[in-house]
Amino acid sequence: MPGKLAAIVEEFASAPRDVVLEMLLEFSDAVPPLPPEFAEHAGMEQVPECQTPFFLKAEVTEQKTVQLYFDCPPESPTTRAFAGILSEGLEGATVDEVLAVPNDLYQRMGLAQAISPLRVRGGTAILARLKRQVSAD
Repeated sequence: MPGKLAAIVEEFASAPRDVVLEMLLEFSDAVPPLPPEFAEHAGMEQVPECQTPFFLKAEVTEQKTVQLYFDCPPESPTTRAFAGILSEGLEGATVDEVLAVPNDLYQRMGLAQAISPLRVRGGTAILARLKRQVSAD
């Protein structure tokens, strides 16, 4: 797991429950806007396991690093937080680093105690689709 993501996981895992919810809100604001080429989600994959419309695109660069693009409505801060965590934690990561992210990432962060199992399942589906896209590229 990349160092940035490992630090985020540790920060969440060691935080009290009430602080975890505040941290999620901060990460929901960290999702960069989509570039124009993804207008109307062109070329992006929807994650139907999420309760809210969530779209992602993972591209592998010539340097074998991963570029991530996410879109989720601002009215869905928890789901947007998953995107913010992955965006920040995997920025500049290599294909191998992304593929090495544990599938139980959100459980390791302690989110199962702070948010509903349905939301955690949605976050896990986001990670699984992201990894699938990276391995296919």
